[in-house]
Amino acid sequence: MGNVTGAVPEPLPDWLTAARQITVLTGAGVSTDSGIPDFRGPQGVWTRDPEAEKLSTLQYYVADPDVRRRAWQERLHHAAWTAEPNAGHAALVDLERQGRLRALVTQNIDGLHQQAGNSPARVIEVHGTVHQVVCLSCGDRMSMRSALDRVEAGDPDPACGICGGILKSATISFGQALDGAVIEAAFDAAGDCDVFLAVGTSLTVHPVAGLVDVAARAGARVVVVNAQPTRYDDLADLVVREPISEVLPRLLAG
Repeated sequence: MGNVTGAVPEPLPDWLTAARQITVLTGAGVSTDSGIPDFRGPQGVWTRDPEAEKLSTLQYYVADPDVRRRAWQERLHHAAWTAEPNAGHAALVDLERQGRLRALVTQNIDGLHQQAGNSPARVIEVHGTVHQVVCLSCGDRMSMRSALDRVEAGDPDPACGICGGILKSATISFGQALDGAVIEAAFDAAGDCDVFLAVGTSLTVHPVAGLVDVAARAGARVVVVNAQPTRYDDLADLVVREPISEVLPRLLAG
């Protein structure tokens, strides 16, 4: 079905330039040019250090104070605090300015889409955000910065100021349920678009990978932009293998 040349076609297909409702799904590959490493790629965080995966697994985090202390140290030095949006992020801001962005569903927790200028109302963060902290007992939320200030002041494992419960970044860990309302919004956006564009994601993690199926069944054209092959390449109308920050501005030119 697809055009799997790996390159951006010249000229762009009419169905892409004419699309008025584009739903975008972004994964770690969008942020690697901003200096944020991915997890599952050849040089991914978990590929190089399998123990690091424990820091993102809820049962270990809750049960082991040592895991929590290490996690807080990792958060102090998270790449998101110094990362800047790249040209790929900017292209998605431009798509919104063109009035063609139906929704921006992201698996990323770094907040770079909002930092680049996408409206928070358009961004659906399926794996949460590293910029906030949530209490696992009472659900109270606060800024990550306020919690990190306590860590820097000498508290290695800060507890909730309201109920004394365990604090964790407001991200979805392994073993933790996704937010049903957030996932529902993502599926609504996938089923209501002209073009579904998956960028920088391996499309292996469900239920998010299933957004591609929903979009295709609803009649949307599917575009996959990713360095490595994905299991959805055969379904796609267009597959592009070139660097994301180079190709997105060309693919999404108004």
